[in-house]
Formats: sequence, structure tokens, C-alpha cells
Amino acid sequence: MQPFLDSTDVLQDGAELQQRMTRDGYLFIRRLLPPAVVESLRLQILAIARDAGWIQAGAPLADAIADLNGSCVEPEPAYMQTYHAMYKLPDFHAIQHHPNLIGFFERMLGESVLPSPRIIGRTMFPQREAFTTPPHQDFIPFQGAADTYTAWIPLSDLPIELGGLQVAAGSHKRGVYEFQPALGAGGLGVLDPLDGTWAYSPFKQGDVLIFHSMTVHKGLANTSDRLRMSLDGRYQKVSDPISPGSLQPHNLLSAWEDIYADWPDTDLKYYWRKWDLKIKEYDNSYHDKRDQMAFDMAAEGDTRAISTLQRIVVHDPDPAKRRKAEELLAVLEEPADA
Repeated sequence: MQPFLDSTDVLQDGAELQQRMTRDGYLFIRRLLPPAVVESLRLQILAIARDAGWIQAGAPLADAIADLNGSCVEPEPAYMQTYHAMYKLPDFHAIQHHPNLIGFFERMLGESVLPSPRIIGRTMFPQREAFTTPPHQDFIPFQGAADTYTAWIPLSDLPIELGGLQVAAGSHKRGVYEFQPALGAGGLGVLDPLDGTWAYSPFKQGDVLIFHSMTVHKGLANTSDRLRMSLDGRYQKVSDPISPGSLQPHNLLSAWEDIYADWPDTDLKYYWRKWDLKIKEYDNSYHDKRDQMAFDMAAEGDTRAISTLQRIVVHDPDPAKRRKAEELLAVLEEPADA
């Protein structure tokens, strides 16, 4: 595995940033965000995690020592309830509007940029290696413009034992890859192993990894004793189309009115409405394919279908499909000695 190409030295050169993104499908920038801004948000999120029983009661909050009795993963109800409280924090959303991020994307893209309202937070418990984020492409869940970019922001230093994110350099040039259901965020995994292309480096607080929506990326297992927390925002040209789902809260946690209920007055509320955006309807065929594969795998007893089935139960509008997923989940999750 090769280290990331560090592009911090060309941060002010928009043309070079675009050239490297076109070639490699990613950019790694050291200290793009002030660590103090990131740390302030991290401590707010950790306070919510502590109240939910995710952190050992006697440990200092900043150490983020996980209480494995509270271990859970998206989209389990225990996880989603706590995540909802985190998602309502004003600073959770404000960080993707930081001038350093907006300025970076404006230089690279050469025009006004839109940060997607659908910012995402991740909390990865240790000792849950099976649920480490599988290799995937962000285009499938987001869609809209293919030239959408993810800014992946770890909320703390990430030495190797805490894991992080890897990217397959150059993988953005081949369109959508074949995939199958997998455990972990998104519930699907790219089949091509992409040998010889993977890049990774440890992160310091404030470092940001930016990559194209077609770039294949995956998580590294958290083998520490601490929670690993990160955010990922998406950015695109204001002139490019966006899917309707990207204007909604992540996982439809609640309506924006609920999320904004306790916010102070701020121009971040409904900020995207100041533009006349082009809406491109979502192509459901990718998830329809994933879901049918999950049903087939679950019928054969393949537990890799669990994350997809959980998502169907939580999000699918078809009650018959939800019932089928619930029935298959009940069998897959039944204790072996039952």
C-alpha cells in the first residue's frame, strides 16, 4: 500500500489541484481545517456519545475510550437515535462551510460551489472489524453530477490502529464497478480488488482527504480501544445537477425543521435555496440490484446481506419488501445454538 500523494504544497494552485484530481481521483491536504475548529466539534459529539453509553464512564471525555456494551452500527435504532442528536448540532453542519474548504473547491473547480446539505457523520466502534466500511463509490448513493467530490474529515488524529480511509488511485476513470451486498456503511462492496492501487497515510487532526464520486475507497479497521469519528461532506459546482436526496438530511433522520429547531439565527438554514438548482432524479436501479442480490444471498444463509437488509427495513417505502427483509434478517441473526 502506497502513501497518499501530499498536495498541501499546491493548495493555492487551482489548475494543479484539478490536474492531480483528474489523474489520481483524490487529493490529500494536511491541516486544511484548523485543528481547534475540528476539536470543538469532536468534543460536542463525544458529549452526546457519552450520554448514550458509547464511552466508558470513568475515562476522560477527550480520550474517547469506547464502552463496548454500547456498541452499535448504522442503521440500528440505538445508533440512529444517538446520531440524530449529533446531527442537530449547528457546528456539525457549519464545518463543511469553513472558508478553507469552500476556497479550496472554488480554486479547483473554477466557480461557485455547493456543499451538499446531506453531510454524513460516522462513528466506528473498535472490535467491529466485520462492519468496517467496504470498498465502494459515492456516486451510487448520491448521484446527481458525476463530478461531485467528497471531503472526508477525521475528527481526531488517526494513527494506524484507529484506521482511517484508503483510496484506489485512478479508479475513478472506469465508471460504476460491479458490486454485491456487504457488511458496513452503504451495504455494498465493489468486487474488483484493485490490487496495486490502494493508497493510505495516517491522519492528523485537520487533515482532509478529497476524492471524486467515482473513486473507490474503503475503511481500515479500528483495532484500538477508542471510538473513531469522522464527517464527510460533498461538494459540486452550483451549475451542475443534484439529486433530490442530497437536499435532505442523511438517512432522512427527520425534517430540516426539526434539525433547525434549537439553532440560533444563522444563514446556514436552508442555504441551498438561494440558488436555482438543477434537480436530477435518482436512478434506483443500483439499489434495486443490490437489494435483490441481498434477498438471494440471505436465502442461502449469507450473512453479508445483513447491512443491506437492515437498510431495506429502515428506508424502503414498499411494506412488502420491508416485511421480506425483516423475515430474512430474523433468520440470519438467529443465534447458532437456538
